[in-house]
Amino acid sequence: MSEKSPSDSRVCVVGAGPSGLVMARAALQAGAEVVVYERHTDVGGIWDPENPGSPIYESAHFISSRYTSGFYGFPMPESFPDYPGYKLLRDFIREFAATFGLYDVVRLGTGVQRAEQVDGGWVVTDTDGRSETFTHLVCANGVTWHPRMPDYPGLDTFTGEYRHSSTFRHAREFDGKRVLVVGGGNSGVDIACDAARNADAAFWSVRRGYRVIPKHIFGVPLDVFINEGGRPPEGVTVPEDPSALIDALVGDLSRFGLPKADHAALESHPIVNDAIVHHLTHGDIAGKPDVARLRGDTVEFTDGSTEQVDLVLFATGYDYDIAYVDPSLFEWRHGHPELYLNMFNREIDNLYVLGFIEFADAAYHRFDEMAQLIAFDVVATGARKQQLSELKRTDAPDLRGGMHYIDSPRHASYVETHTFQHALAAVRERFGLEALTETTFDALRRDPLEKAG
Repeated sequence: MSEKSPSDSRVCVVGAGPSGLVMARAALQAGAEVVVYERHTDVGGIWDPENPGSPIYESAHFISSRYTSGFYGFPMPESFPDYPGYKLLRDFIREFAATFGLYDVVRLGTGVQRAEQVDGGWVVTDTDGRSETFTHLVCANGVTWHPRMPDYPGLDTFTGEYRHSSTFRHAREFDGKRVLVVGGGNSGVDIACDAARNADAAFWSVRRGYRVIPKHIFGVPLDVFINEGGRPPEGVTVPEDPSALIDALVGDLSRFGLPKADHAALESHPIVNDAIVHHLTHGDIAGKPDVARLRGDTVEFTDGSTEQVDLVLFATGYDYDIAYVDPSLFEWRHGHPELYLNMFNREIDNLYVLGFIEFADAAYHRFDEMAQLIAFDVVATGARKQQLSELKRTDAPDLRGGMHYIDSPRHASYVETHTFQHALAAVRERFGLEALTETTFDALRRDPLEKAG
């Protein structure tokens, strides 16, 4: 695939989480020189809670199963449970980096202050004040580093404690307290379960109704059942409509005081959790609609009910940010950069973003496929470079496949996973690129003794 020598293509990747590491591997595979800047002392991104600003808590687990969640050529081991926790994931990502020699190109303990366009390239200044020049810049700094706090009436007068869920680490923080968790994402549901098990009283508030999806369907991990056409046991008939299937398995959560779901199951990011329904059915936690206001030590909800609360934890999401690049270099919509195929800057040919995308699927294979196209663009020359540049500027595929997603900042960059995969495949085929396989990166693989050394 390489059409340039390493001296012609020098790629700066910011961030050594999963997306930055797969980008480094793809760039090396393409024959480019690559440097990865990582401000933390090891790779792994958010999956290392010692990484300052990481939102990872002790009970955090993957919501996709180990069967679908590995990298190309590096699946999760059979010894992993169906849904591994953060410690296994952190170590798995580090083993991935060691296996493919990626530590060799990562500058640990070195962040990026700024990256500036200069003479068709980039001057990158690190946190030690040193500057280097690169031909291409890939922003892979992740999307869960800038907490978004709500602005409910009376919040500034609340006499209890309130903070963002990114500060939460362990369920013991809830001991002896009346706790309200606000937010319907997967981390909010996890933390609500921790509150249910440890707080004196626990409440879970959401602004709209959601369906909670079980992690197993008839004993098979959810994503395996869906992606491999799982079948129910003999004699069992299930609805074809996903919403009807979930409602049949879980029931209507509005019976627990939560708002009734106002959208179809696939119109929002899936909440995959078994424990929250258990705690709701046993009275360990009470469901509540959205917060209306706070007053003193009391929270009032939109249904008029009130609760005395000691601690409010806001699991209200994160803002996307690329702080080291002039924001005017991107077009922003609902706080998200507008990008071709959610990775290519449409106007600046050597500027990319990897990882700023949402879909109802395991992420790492998709990141690998996106990185392959970025690496191709990095080394492409002549007519092929011009053709891809023209696609970036003019092509506007429907990446949602006709799906309607709820109107929220999180869903601004949401795509339908199969539609997105087809779009990536169409670009590969146009330029004669082979689809990634489990052997694509074998040439970069290190043997165990070499890794240890």
